[in-house]
Amino acid sequence: MKPTIFTGAAVALVTPFHADGSVNYDELRRLIDYQIEHGTDALVIAGTTGESSTLSEEEHSKVIRFAVEVTAHRVPVIAGTGSNSTQTAIMLSQDAERDGADALLLVTPYYNKTTQRGLYQHYKMIAESTKLPIILYNVPSRTGLSIDVETAAKLAEIDNIVAMKDAVGNITYTANLIERCGDKLTVYSGNDDQIVPMMSLGAKGVISVLSNIAPQETHDMTAAALAGDYKTAAAMQLKYLRLIHALFSETNPIPVKEAVNQLGFAAGPCRMPLYEMAENTKAALIAEMKNQGLL
Repeated sequence: MKPTIFTGAAVALVTPFHADGSVNYDELRRLIDYQIEHGTDALVIAGTTGESSTLSEEEHSKVIRFAVEVTAHRVPVIAGTGSNSTQTAIMLSQDAERDGADALLLVTPYYNKTTQRGLYQHYKMIAESTKLPIILYNVPSRTGLSIDVETAAKLAEIDNIVAMKDAVGNITYTANLIERCGDKLTVYSGNDDQIVPMMSLGAKGVISVLSNIAPQETHDMTAAALAGDYKTAAAMQLKYLRLIHALFSETNPIPVKEAVNQLGFAAGPCRMPLYEMAENTKAALIAEMKNQGLL
């Protein structure tokens, strides 16, 4: 049986920046401690929400190394090491393994538009370069490329490919994926508005943006679903639906970075080309945070 990296709610953590754009490591430490103290089951570092695409390779590895040190084995640290360059992904993955990460999150190559055969070889080469367990990350709305279910089934035959973050946004895809691969791949929701529907089909949790500002609540939602209490889990899913929509009213992570700042953390700005939030969507986000008792 392949290992399960975590069950429940993993936070796709923002990367805090100073006003000059440099990484704010003091605030990253504070955010990590806050997350662990408020129920988060795992940390995803340098993923999409962590602005991996605008981190230099040196920053990327340093942020992961720092997070591993601060976390100190309290929860699993999952390193986002995907790239549209297979060699870069291998290098980042090997750095993360050396620095003590517990697992890797590997987004599909973006922009290149490889074939399904190329996609299989990409992941196979990375898997052969590391002993760490790998979570495939399928988010075609951002990458322009989706992992076909049959390709996922072939990848699931590789020993250290153990899970998928499914952010396709199509419940039929999820059902087909779990039916075909559920005995060999742990599936996690990659969409906060679909946590409970996906878990009702057999997903084991979520890699969450919402957890940045509501870690205990997101954990509790997944815990209820894992316990089979779908009435409670569904009620929580619906309760936070408007907040989730507000967190995606502009391109992620623009709204969630603003929300984390509103909570009193110094998450700072996003790196360009991601720009500050528009006043109307910002006001709506703040209003919904107040409505949920977060402010």
